[in-house]
Parts: sequence; C-alpha cells; structure tokens
Amino acid sequence: MESIQATKQRFGIIGNDPKLNRAVEKAIQVAPTDISVLVTGESGVGKESIPKIIHSLSHRKHGKYIAVNCGAIPEGTIDSELFGHEKGAFTGATATRSGYFEVADGGTIFLDEVGELPLPTQVRLLRVLENGEFMKVGSSAVQKTDVRIVAATNVKMVEAIEKGKFREDLYYRLSTVEINLPPLRERQEDIHLLFRKFAADFAQKYKMPTIRLDERATALLLQYRWSGNIRQLRNVAEQISVLEQNREINFETLKHYLPDTGSNLPAVVNDKKSESDFGSEREILYKVLFDMKRDVNDLKKLTLELMKTGNAAKVKEEQSSLINKIYAQDNEAEEELASIIEDENIASQSDVEVFSIPEHATEQRKDKYEYAEDIEEEENLSLQQKELELIKKSLEKYNGKRKDAADELGISERTLYRKIKQYNL
Repeated sequence: MESIQATKQRFGIIGNDPKLNRAVEKAIQVAPTDISVLVTGESGVGKESIPKIIHSLSHRKHGKYIAVNCGAIPEGTIDSELFGHEKGAFTGATATRSGYFEVADGGTIFLDEVGELPLPTQVRLLRVLENGEFMKVGSSAVQKTDVRIVAATNVKMVEAIEKGKFREDLYYRLSTVEINLPPLRERQEDIHLLFRKFAADFAQKYKMPTIRLDERATALLLQYRWSGNIRQLRNVAEQISVLEQNREINFETLKHYLPDTGSNLPAVVNDKKSESDFGSEREILYKVLFDMKRDVNDLKKLTLELMKTGNAAKVKEEQSSLINKIYAQDNEAEEELASIIEDENIASQSDVEVFSIPEHATEQRKDKYEYAEDIEEEENLSLQQKELELIKKSLEKYNGKRKDAADELGISERTLYRKIKQYNL
C-alpha cells in the first residue's frame, strides 16, 4: 500500500494536518475496493483530489475517469448528459448520444456537487448504484454499466434530506464510506506552507521574484478565516504576485487583499436556532395576538356604549380609563375624539364649554386653550357665533394656515377643515 506522504507528493497535496492525513489515508484504504465514496467539505478545500487518488490506486486505473460538475449542468439536460438519449427524444436530439455512465463503463465517475442533483435524476442514479442498470432518455431498453461512483458535496446532506431536497436512500448508498476534508481555518499550520508553495509556483509561471511575507503579515495570514479555503488563498497569492512590485509583503499590503478582514477572524457561528429561541418567539407572537384581541374587545365595548347612549361626552366621562388605555400615546386619536364630542355639543347647543382645558393638555396647549377662553368671555355672542369668530381670528392671525390655526384652537386640522366648509369661510 502506498504511503500517505508519497500519495500527497504524487497528487500535489500540501500540508501535514492530522485531519488531512486521515482523509488521504481513508482514500488509500478504500481505493482497491468498489465501494461508493462520498467526499464532504466546504467549497474550495480540494475535494477533487480524493477521487483522483481512489481511481489511480484502484484496479480501474486503466479505465476512464470522468469528472462531472452536477451543479453546472442545467436540470433539463442532466439526464441526457449522464445517461445519454435516443434520436428524437426531445427537441434538438438530432442523433443518439452516449451518456457518461455508458462511456465510463469499467472506470470511475466523479459526481461533484452531487447535492445539486434534481430529484428525478437521483432516482435514476439510485438504480445505477443498486444494480448497474440505466435507460437512455427516450428509450425503453435497459443497459448495464460497471462504473464506480465517487461523489462530493459541500451541502449538509442531513439538512437536505430533512428538507426533502435529497433522497435518504441515495445518500446511504453514496456514503458507504464518507471522507471529510477539513476547512483551511482548521489547518492553521498548513496555511503559510500553502501560501509559500503558491507564491513559488506563480513566480515561476510569471518569471518574477517570489513574494515573501514579513512577521506581521504572516500573523494576519494565519488569523484570517479563509471562507473560500484553499481556492481563496491561491487567488490572493496570485494577485499579490502579479500586482505588487515590492516582493516583501507587509501587514498593510496583505490586508488590502483580504476582504472584510475584521469580520473574517475565526469565530464560532451557530446557524441553528435552538428550541428555546423558537419557544420565546412563539410566546412573543402569542402575546401580541392576545393584546390585539383584548384591544378589539375594548373597542367593541366602547362602540356599544356610544351606540346605546348617543352621548360621546357622557361615554368619555364614564369610560375615561378605557379610552386612555386604548388611545395611550395616540394624540391624533385623542384630538379626533375631542372633535367628535365638540361637534355633538355644538349640534345640541348644550351649555358645555367647547374649549374647556383637558386635564392631559401640556402647558403650551393650556396657554392656547386659555387664549380661546379669553376671547370667548369678551364676546357676548351665541355658541356658534363664538366658534365662528374664534376660527376667523385664528385664520387671520396665521394668514390662512390651517395647521397653525388648528393648533391655536386645540383641535385637529381635519376638524378645522370641516368647520371651514360648514361656515363657508
């Protein structure tokens, strides 16, 4: 059996992390068998190296090796790509075509991003795994194939199964052996090693001196989260190699190439809500609904009282606590209620003072009410005439500006507008 170190050297795998070594070791052990393998890990960790190791060390090494990116093939054509199609099977099928499973007979197929496969294709793939049978699109003839499948995904398969996006039976057939590759942030000792390897490769490729990091830049390199893993690290090394004339890279220069440096430092992230979180949200929702129901019941009670008595002033006096509870913090609604009572009193020509000072009025509003009362005492006119005179004087005082006049009179602008229409002002 080939050693781990020799295998890594042969396939250009850089690093000495124990988790990485364990993944390579499992690939070497499983290679001589025909067991299906599922390679898991985040995007950019180098999952494509594992199926190459497995194929090269297996008895199928002289057969074809085909890598298929399942996420890059449109849903409408992926069955044709994998299993082939007959002439006339669909629009554009001008000739019979062999699919990957037919071409790779006796070899290995690497299904990258297998979690992106549509459900109908998953059914076809399951049949191939179970008995090696498949049918071309548009054909009823069953064909046999002897293909080893190695799949890879960055999708959390258990969650995909729970959401109904991936078949559970297919998952267990694919993951007879599961090989997980750790993210780069968990291989901290390998980060600088990989960077130096990439820097040397790009220096040779672009025929220029190799870039080097100073001490602070190296520390930043190790602290960065590397959400894009090895692919992102390689990209950064290439950018710096091409763009920087000074080959000694300091902290500030490296920071310029690392997006959102502050937010990408290692952090523990829990992307699942706990049961207690859902419970507290549910309790808050119930409380809001109960409060709304109570408010509606209070409004029903108040409306019923108004319908029974027909006297808004009396209802306001008797139900003051209920009104304050319903319209707490709602000054506009309070003013509108006052205007309703005011209109009722005017219509009945009662002896109730229209501009009596409410208990809740602010000092500024009290001054305005007192101003209206002073005018009322000076003029010996009927109640309607007094109101008309007050409105006229307020409008004249503020040059016809209804908002200022309404504030002066202690009523809402809508009520003032109604009065202006009533008196044809």
